[in-house]
Amino acid sequence: MLRQTSNLLLQQASCLQQAARLMSTQPITATLFPGDGIGPEISEAVKAIFKAAGAPIVWDEQHLGKTVDERTNSFVTRENLDSVLKHRIGLKGPMTTPIGKGFRSLNLTLRKELQLYANVRPCFSLPGYKTKYDNVNLITIRENTEGEYSGLEHEVVKGVVESLKVITRGASTRVAEYAFQYAQDNKRAKVSALHKANIMKKADGLFIECCREVAERYPDITYEEEIVDNACMQLVSDPSKFDVLVMPNLYGDIVSDLCAGLIGGLGLTPSANVGANGLALMEAVHGTAPDIAGKNLANPTALLFSGVMMLRHLGLHDLAEDIHSAALAVIAEGKYRTGDLGGTSTCSDYTKAIIDKLQGGHVSD
Repeated sequence: MLRQTSNLLLQQASCLQQAARLMSTQPITATLFPGDGIGPEISEAVKAIFKAAGAPIVWDEQHLGKTVDERTNSFVTRENLDSVLKHRIGLKGPMTTPIGKGFRSLNLTLRKELQLYANVRPCFSLPGYKTKYDNVNLITIRENTEGEYSGLEHEVVKGVVESLKVITRGASTRVAEYAFQYAQDNKRAKVSALHKANIMKKADGLFIECCREVAERYPDITYEEEIVDNACMQLVSDPSKFDVLVMPNLYGDIVSDLCAGLIGGLGLTPSANVGANGLALMEAVHGTAPDIAGKNLANPTALLFSGVMMLRHLGLHDLAEDIHSAALAVIAEGKYRTGDLGGTSTCSDYTKAIIDKLQGGHVSD
């Protein structure tokens, strides 16, 4: 009886704290792209958890066009872009670019049109979820707008295709500044620039030249350079050697997925795309998993943790910590895990378990 009374009081206190927090915070409108495949159901899970936590978020839900928008040359419409530009903050589920020619990929359109120049992915070991590596704590920061993903390709003659890699001083300096400032703000000790300047002497040479110039302005942060292929070998040998990693676009695409593999996969890895003047679009970077779409089997953790990054970006640190801690506790206990984490729980079961934690009670049987 005493334990039941104590639990009830804790639940009531938690509810009062959430109510007070909700009353004291003005509503914030954020763009939401539910996405494709499992996207809509994991988006609903995140919305339910945010609501239970008392997050003052009003969602402006956006859906892609059915045909290519001539204004964007993509299924991403001008209205989709305008929503993010208006609200300056958003959350995106997984999207699949339809197979075809003559239009840009969905993600490339969003990054280029919104000038989301830095992709930030924290990779950290989850307490209680065992992988081959312990105590991983890495941040990958990827230049997001140029490099091999500039989208400049043409056929020189039949059977010969030329794809241009573009590296500019402006973009390289901007992402290096972001990486060092991130390290300073988050009390990180080291920034490693990954490159292939031994081969691409001008392109990657310019990138690391910009990193060196920025590093001089941050004397309290250790700066090092690693050739990208050697860095990959070092990461899988001993990830503790690294802290914050900054790199051009293609290398970042590969290395950030490699780092996700160290902690259990993309289903556990959040991601943020950051632009100028505080604009940011957080996203789940895993696929749309059409084979399990609509079956209540999807894992919403990556999108949820990306939502936590969104709350922190908005300065709602206490709310972010509440949600993050609740999810980590459910994963650590191991009773409610989705199939990709070795469990048998549904998306709904997992979501409810997190909500139970947020409300101060024990996870329901």
